[in-house]
Amino acid sequence: MLPPLPDLLATARVVSLPLHSRFRGIERREALLLEGPAGWTEFSPFTEYDDAEACAWLAAAIEFGWEATRARLRDTVRVNATLPAVGLTEVDAVLDRFPGCRTVKIKVAEPGQVLADAVARVAAVRARLGAEGRIRIDANGAWNVDEAEHAIHALAEFDLEYVEQPCETVDELAEVRRRVEYMGVPIAADESVRKAEDPLAVARAGAADILVIKAQPLGGIAAALRIVGDAGLPVVVSSALETSIGLSMGLYLAAAIPDLEFDCGLGTAALLTADVTDEPLIPVDGSLEVRRVIPSSELLAAHAATGDRTAWWLARLERCYALLTR
Repeated sequence: MLPPLPDLLATARVVSLPLHSRFRGIERREALLLEGPAGWTEFSPFTEYDDAEACAWLAAAIEFGWEATRARLRDTVRVNATLPAVGLTEVDAVLDRFPGCRTVKIKVAEPGQVLADAVARVAAVRARLGAEGRIRIDANGAWNVDEAEHAIHALAEFDLEYVEQPCETVDELAEVRRRVEYMGVPIAADESVRKAEDPLAVARAGAADILVIKAQPLGGIAAALRIVGDAGLPVVVSSALETSIGLSMGLYLAAAIPDLEFDCGLGTAALLTADVTDEPLIPVDGSLEVRRVIPSSELLAAHAATGDRTAWWLARLERCYALLTR
């Protein structure tokens, strides 16, 4: 049963938070926050997503705010640093915001850049981390199969933990995985899970070694846990560039997964120059505490979205709610 729409609207707050560096094509992250009986929760599908896709994010927000959280199997979760496609002079400043993180996820295949830019960025991170550090790269599906094979070959010398979503489709992922198997570089699927009509198709096709799981896009913690159980593959719980409130949802998901082999991508509050809480979920010794987050009324006011953007988000909430009730 969904809570009544007026209950959602009564506590809704829309915020707009600036980023340190341009990431995923944006310089500010907007989010709609809600307070339910179980605590604060977040609805923050990216603005380009249509209502049908955004509905899953609202279902996740309602679950986290209106239902009891699941039992935790761990109190802390190790997380990776996330490095946007920045220039070499910015690498250290970004990674300094992720204290103690032994793993770095590096964005590659950035529009306007060439493979040499990615190679230089990965090399700089390897030099900083040393031989024991872990490096994973994320192409967000931007390469075709030949480009992916060429890029992975060029980057394999830096001992990649895995390559995330090198190509867009499941068939392409399967082909890339076949071609690079001799290099021993695992393939991880992100968009092929969270944006697919069938999130298990990539596992059934043998197109990935690892699944990247995100709570909001998959419809919440319960739905994500079902996918983890059915897929039978190792998983990485990652964020969708949320506020600390949304990251808390991801942490509770990670805390409920029995075998969590890889560091999780939930440290992304460090990419924001501001947050909605006085106690943001910033990595400490490479880990985050699994906890609910309570926003500060002062910070909610300081980072409130403009009137027109607030109206846009509230209208989006109402449309998605209507779709969920069908």
